[in-house]
Amino acid sequence: MTQIKAFLRFPPARVGRPVTYHLVKDFDLKINILRAEVAVNKVGELVMDIEGRPEDIDRAAAFAASEGVEFRVIDNAVAWDRERCVHCGACTAVCPSGALAMNRVDWTLVFTPADCYACDVCIKACPVRAISPGFDGEPAGE
Repeated sequence: MTQIKAFLRFPPARVGRPVTYHLVKDFDLKINILRAEVAVNKVGELVMDIEGRPEDIDRAAAFAASEGVEFRVIDNAVAWDRERCVHCGACTAVCPSGALAMNRVDWTLVFTPADCYACDVCIKACPVRAISPGFDGEPAGE
């Protein structure tokens, strides 16, 4: 079994389609939705943990693409530029998952990517722009 984090973007015309249902039922995947922004007639976005066999995840990504849904594997939910970071801690105040925290010994920022929900709130909170989206590249399933 493999576990990945994925970002799905639904165009307005596809928001009402049961894509996540099919990911579970047809491809035998376990999903945990970490973040969802979905509204009728608007672009919908989901960030989720997905667990399953690699071949089932690949088939599910191809299915999502065939439904007009962008499916991207998230390498790191956010990317942290250690060189640019000034360790001010502004991002830690808004991080709901605790993925960004201060080391209480030397007061440097500690980032745990596996705990990140990809809510992107920290990106807006960082005054020096040391945090950015962490997609790994091209959409999956294409």
